[in-house]
Amino acid sequence: MKRPEAGEEQAYRKITETLRRFFRGERGVTAADLTAATALPLATVRELLPRAADEYSGRLQVTESGEILYSFPRGLKSRYRGFRAVFARACEKAAVCLAVFFSWLFKIWIMAMLIGYFALFMLIALASFVLSTVVVRSSGSGGRSGRNGGGFFAGSVFNLIIRLWFYSELARPYGSRRSGWDANGRASRPGRTEAPRPLHRRIFAFVFGEEDPNRGWASREKKAILAYLQSHSGIIALPEFMALTGLSPDRAEEEILAFCGEFGGMPEASPGGTVIYRFSEILKGAEEAAVRPGTRGEEIMAPVKRLRIFSANTKNMNGWFAAVNGVNLLFGSYFLYNAAAGPVSAGAGIERNSYVYALVTAFLEYMGPDPRLAIAVGLGVIPIVFSVLFWLIPAIRFYALKKENGAIRLENFRKGAFSLIWEKPAGIREQDITGKAAECSPENLAAARDRVIKDMGAYSMPGVTAGNGMVYDFTGLKAEKEILEECRAGVKDEGPGKTVFDSDA
Repeated sequence: MKRPEAGEEQAYRKITETLRRFFRGERGVTAADLTAATALPLATVRELLPRAADEYSGRLQVTESGEILYSFPRGLKSRYRGFRAVFARACEKAAVCLAVFFSWLFKIWIMAMLIGYFALFMLIALASFVLSTVVVRSSGSGGRSGRNGGGFFAGSVFNLIIRLWFYSELARPYGSRRSGWDANGRASRPGRTEAPRPLHRRIFAFVFGEEDPNRGWASREKKAILAYLQSHSGIIALPEFMALTGLSPDRAEEEILAFCGEFGGMPEASPGGTVIYRFSEILKGAEEAAVRPGTRGEEIMAPVKRLRIFSANTKNMNGWFAAVNGVNLLFGSYFLYNAAAGPVSAGAGIERNSYVYALVTAFLEYMGPDPRLAIAVGLGVIPIVFSVLFWLIPAIRFYALKKENGAIRLENFRKGAFSLIWEKPAGIREQDITGKAAECSPENLAAARDRVIKDMGAYSMPGVTAGNGMVYDFTGLKAEKEILEECRAGVKDEGPGKTVFDSDA
C-alpha cells in the first residue's frame, strides 16, 4: 500500500510537475505564475521554489520591478533523485566501505610482513652467524675465506640487529621525545610531551598518514554560516557567502539555494534591486544574543581549513621504518637470487659460504627434495612485493598530500581575498590581496589573485586604474553593502518572545 504524501511534499511535487510541463528552458517563472498555475498558496510557492531551484540547478534573475525570476536552462533533471543520482550515491558509499575494509586488511598484512618477516629474517641471520662461526673454527686455515663469504654477510646483518634494537629511535621511550605535532596532526605547544602511541599506530601513520584534521568540514562550515546569519539579522548577500565558502559566483549561487532549502531561507529582491537571502527562522533562537545586527565594516571570520601533514612521527622514526623495510627487501632479493641460481643442498651452500641460504635449505629439505620454489615465493617474491608497496604507498600519498594542501591553501586564500574585497570594495590594490598565514598562501599567488578578481568581477564589474600596480573599485559592491545594511536595520525580531504556556504550570 502506498504511503500518503505529506502536505508539503504533495505541494512540492505539484510545483515540479507544473515546471516540467509549462516552464522549461530559458523561460522564467515567478512565484505568482506558479500560484496561478497550481492554485497553491503564494506563501507555499515562495517557500518551495528555492528548493526546486536547488534540486534542478535553477537560475535566478531580478527584473526592473524587483521581482525574482526562476528559470531552468539545464532542464528538469534532479540532482538528488532518479537512478543516476541514487546509483552515484550507492557507488560512493560502496567505495568508502571497500576502502575501509581493504585498509584494515592491508594494516594486518603490514604488521604480519614488516614485523613478522623482519623478526624471521633476523632470527635466520642470527642462526647463520652462529653456524658460520662454528664452521670457521672447525675449518682452521679456511677461516679467512669463510669470513669473506657468508659469515661476513651474516655478521654484518647481526651487527645491524644490534644497532636497530638497542641504539635506534625504536628503542627509545616514545613519550620522552618532544615534537611540534601531536598524535592527530595538530601543532603542539613548545616543550609539550607527546602521548605515547603503540608501535603499530606509528607504522600505520607512516603508510596511511594521520587522521584528516578537516574531517566533518561540511558541518563545521554550515555552523559558521548559521552563526554569521544569526549575528547579521538573518540576511546574507552572495558576496558574503562567497567569502565564507571561497566559491565562485556560479557555484555559490547553487550552494546558497541548497542552503535555503535546508534551513528555510528565501531569496528576495531588495528595493535597490539586489538579491538578498533572508533566513527569518534562524533568528528564533532561545538566546537573547541570537540577533546582533551586523555593523558596517565588520570583518567576515570565515572558517579556515588546516593543512595536512605526512605523519606525526619524527623523521628519524619514519627513517627507521624505511630501513626495516629495506632489510626485508635485501633478504627477499637475496633468497630469490639464490633460489634461482644458488645451491640446492645445505652442504653445497656451506661450501659456497652461503650460510644464510644453507641454513634455510637444510631446514626445508625435510619437507621436500627441492625447496627452491618455497624459498623463492615465501622468502623472496612475497617480501619483495610487500617492500615495494610499503615504499610506494607513502610516496604516492606524499604527492597527493602536496596537491591536497595546494587546494586547501587556494580555498583559504579565496575566502580571505573575497572577504577583503567585500569589506573594502573601493581602492583595492593588487598587492593588498595576499595570504599571510601558511595555510592561506597559494603556490602561484599571481594566478590565484587574478582568478579571485575575475570571479568577483563576474558578480560586480570593477573599475580599474593603473598606477603603482592595478587598483580596483567595486562600486557596485559598495552600493550593495549600503542596501544590505538598510535591510538588516529594518529587522525587529527579538527572538521567540515571552512564554505564554508552560506544560508544567
